[in-house]
Amino acid sequence: MKLKKTYSSRRTFLKASAATAFACNYVPSSVFGANSRVNVAGIGVGGKGSSDVMGADKHGAQVVALCDVDTNRGARLIEYFTENDDKVKVYKDFRKMLEEMDKDIDAVTVSTPDHVHALAAMAAMKLGKHVYCQKPLTHSIYEARMLTEAAAAGKLITQMGNQAHAGEPIRRAVELVRAGIIGKVS
Repeated sequence: MKLKKTYSSRRTFLKASAATAFACNYVPSSVFGANSRVNVAGIGVGGKGSSDVMGADKHGAQVVALCDVDTNRGARLIEYFTENDDKVKVYKDFRKMLEEMDKDIDAVTVSTPDHVHALAAMAAMKLGKHVYCQKPLTHSIYEARMLTEAAAAGKLITQMGNQAHAGEPIRRAVELVRAGIIGKVS
């Protein structure tokens, strides 16, 4: 089965590009070595997770592991990667994946149902993994503080997916507000 790597619209392209920007544009080569590829694992690979992992692949990362509790939902992506690379491992439990693949993973994408975002991100960061996580990142200020502290302590690069903010309309709105077009904002 072939999974298209083409993007049908600018919006779709921006979503996939933003999803992996941290791994390919923001992680300095000194972190991984000048000629190294970033080894990425996807936690939650059905739905939005599919485009996050494909974006990482498209931008040069090496996908090494895929995890989804519902392998039927992520079946197309799982089949695509396991068909083309027999070294890609598939898991149903991200904790087991992180434990077994610890030395083989540099970064993870987290695109699970909302209630798992902070838990999966923290588990990865405790092992020194860089994290790209879909919104909402957390459900409380406490969780956000804990993730911030973990990222700082591990000197990890993290990013929260919020594709709408990567597009032209939001950038233009910010430009207008900063230019004072609507007056002073408080």
